[in-house]
Amino acid sequence: MENVSELEREKRLRTVPTDLPTSLGNVVEYRKSGLSLNHVVGCPLDCGYCVRHMFDNFAMKRPHLVVDDERAVAELMAHWAFVPHVTPIQIFNRATDPFLPLVKEHMAHSLELLDAHGLTNHVLIITRWKVLRDDIERLEQLRHLKVSVLVTWSGITDARLEPIDSAIAERSLEVLADRARRTRKIMYWRPIIAGVNDTDECIDRASALSHYADATVFTGLFHREQIRAHFRSSGVEDLYGDVHRRKILPRKVEQNILRRYNGVPIFRKTSCGIAFAYAEADYNGHFGIRNICDICPPNQVRICGTSHQAPSRAKLSSLAETVGLDPSRIEVSAGKVIVEDSTEQQRYFLQHVLGFQVHDRALPHLPERHGRAEEGWN
Repeated sequence: MENVSELEREKRLRTVPTDLPTSLGNVVEYRKSGLSLNHVVGCPLDCGYCVRHMFDNFAMKRPHLVVDDERAVAELMAHWAFVPHVTPIQIFNRATDPFLPLVKEHMAHSLELLDAHGLTNHVLIITRWKVLRDDIERLEQLRHLKVSVLVTWSGITDARLEPIDSAIAERSLEVLADRARRTRKIMYWRPIIAGVNDTDECIDRASALSHYADATVFTGLFHREQIRAHFRSSGVEDLYGDVHRRKILPRKVEQNILRRYNGVPIFRKTSCGIAFAYAEADYNGHFGIRNICDICPPNQVRICGTSHQAPSRAKLSSLAETVGLDPSRIEVSAGKVIVEDSTEQQRYFLQHVLGFQVHDRALPHLPERHGRAEEGWN
């Protein structure tokens, strides 16, 4: 791609402009799969469904450095929600791709800084760009962090939705399979869109590619207003009837995938795939929502079941006070903690510390929908 070629000719990342959107000024943010470190912003890959639309950043094609790696790592470790050896970490998953030229140097250096502290936290690196042998060899030198590379593959051929050739992800999976030993490799099959890349041919291709990975995770499309507007401006008819807070993956699409898929174990949730790759319990505690687990290998269900334990009232009260929730309005019910008037960040912190699902009463996860949008399920 032309923009990537231009980036390769630069010697270092540019410093962010003074008018950087406020949404990107905070380099540490709590997301479902962990504390997200994002001190590089800007991406030339132009995937139409990118979350950068929601951060007013899609027009920034060159990656820029917000703060240096040392300061970013210090902010991460000083964050109120960071728990050594517990809190999962993501890096450069909000506004750039971690394996872009120049960006990957900051990714690797930041991880080396964290690893030097002896931290054993999970680290998720999500990419759709080129993972090279040298990149893997550097990651393999880490001694403590539990690193997983999640290679995003979609099989989408419409350049208006995704201009990146899926062959790039396929090659990255091959290189990881050949070189990665300590580093785990996940085939991140997303976004699956009804009528676009849910054909039998796509499912068969995903099945074949999965054998390069330790696990497959599949998920649907964030269809937010900003993303729909971008698609419309590109001449794409509405992919779904409405926008939703949660990802869309209709029931019929999921059923067809699970009926036809024939690869390494496949999971609905990212943390479930990570847990399987490391043969340990899911740090998000999805075991409490048993219908999520009906596709998991029996041994993985046993591992998660052995570790799944309802938190005591004393521990819940203490953690609730830490995040500013009213302990008297918290209950434990059917494998999950139910809270009220909470933010996502509060819920994620509780969930990761407890290894137990935490839901807000006003935003229930309905049976068999697995936390997805209602489109295609009603």
